[in-house]
Amino acid sequence: MFDLHRLRLLRELKHRGTLAAVAEALSYAPSSVSQQLSQLEAEVGVRLLEPVGRRVRLTEQAEILVAHTEAVLERLERAEADIASSLTDLTGTLRIASFQTAALALVPTTLDLLRDRHPHLRVHVTQREPERSLPALQARDFDLVLAEEYPGNPNPRPAELEQEDLLDDGLHLALPEAADGPDTAHPMTALRSLADHPWVMEPEGTTARHWAMTLCRNAGFEPDVRFETTDLLLHLRLVEQGHAAAFLPDLVWRGQPPTVALRKLPPGQRTRRVFTVVRRGRSPHPAIQACRDAFNRAAALHSHRA
Repeated sequence: MFDLHRLRLLRELKHRGTLAAVAEALSYAPSSVSQQLSQLEAEVGVRLLEPVGRRVRLTEQAEILVAHTEAVLERLERAEADIASSLTDLTGTLRIASFQTAALALVPTTLDLLRDRHPHLRVHVTQREPERSLPALQARDFDLVLAEEYPGNPNPRPAELEQEDLLDDGLHLALPEAADGPDTAHPMTALRSLADHPWVMEPEGTTARHWAMTLCRNAGFEPDVRFETTDLLLHLRLVEQGHAAAFLPDLVWRGQPPTVALRKLPPGQRTRRVFTVVRRGRSPHPAIQACRDAFNRAAALHSHRA
């Protein structure tokens, strides 16, 4: 019988990449992690790790073990969900990660709803972009993640994660005051009119940046990106004060009237998908179900205000 604790360390190494990262995440000394994995190799009787420069990678046999470990952990999460379902009150801690605009527009109302219905459930919220929060969900750093998907940029869908749609969030071209033109401008014409203006976009490597750059290039120009930040409130402020053009989602207004001139984007580029993600086996847990229900109600209230 293989030791489950050591199997989990091997799984952590697959998701976190280095022994140091595993040790930091679990509050162990790196030497302790290495020793535990060496003991697992002795139990299994085959080599599980091989050196690659200063790092190590999993062997084919280690990958087989990790796949079985994932199945065992999923089963244990289902057992945890069954036990929680047998209780009359929700307790414990629910760890949520959300990108900024959803955190601002939906999370506070969701917390209100959860507090009213489940006062003994402790909710911990971290603002984190999907590029980082989804791998952290797989590594079991979070229980639920709010994520986004931009038009024409589908996210990878690992088999061990389950998605549930929350809302479609409108996307708009936001014009600085100096570039404000007629409201009847054709979407592509309005976009091309900003070819010589400074832009604010999310950093390189993010899905939002890839989508925005593709949109501008399809309109025939390379945007002059002078400002880079994941903070969409700063995007909005730069547009309001005439420093940049931007692409802004409806969630940034939090149900209030827009404060800048907006234009339609080309067809097929006008909404992003917002959804919740959990690990497979976790979705039946009453805390996850309560949280998803609260997010759905918060999204409905937001749509009504908008």
